[in-house]
Amino acid sequence: MDALRISTDRDELDVGMVHRFLAEDAYWSRGIPRDVVERAIAGSLCFGGYLEGAGQVAFGRVVTDSATFGYLADVFVLPAHRGHGHGRTLVAAMLAHPQLRGLRRLMLATSDAHGLYAGFGFEAAGPGKLMEIVHPDPYRAAPAAA
Repeated sequence: MDALRISTDRDELDVGMVHRFLAEDAYWSRGIPRDVVERAIAGSLCFGGYLEGAGQVAFGRVVTDSATFGYLADVFVLPAHRGHGHGRTLVAAMLAHPQLRGLRRLMLATSDAHGLYAGFGFEAAGPGKLMEIVHPDPYRAAPAAA
């Protein structure tokens, strides 16, 4: 298996592939419009994972102030390329990036990859610490008023 090459060059990103995965396959962003993905990419430190002959097979981004805080988001490996350690390679590269070293807090949310992130030192946040506003299904049109 070829090694995953990681790049933060936005010009290299296959934005169409990233959008398709996020809109169609990711449980956290189903239906997300392409323009929203493009804005998220523009406002984040992005990481693409590439395999020789296959192109981009992984993606992740970090929303950060580059001084104290970072939030890992939209981290994925395409299903056909899972099980080869590419997720670990991607997350390791993200955490090692110079712009993210020394941050006081890194956060993320996951429903199914706790083991992956625990291997990098992430722990469940204690009860009563975190607060959020969640807008369910923000990418789907609201039903018309009757």
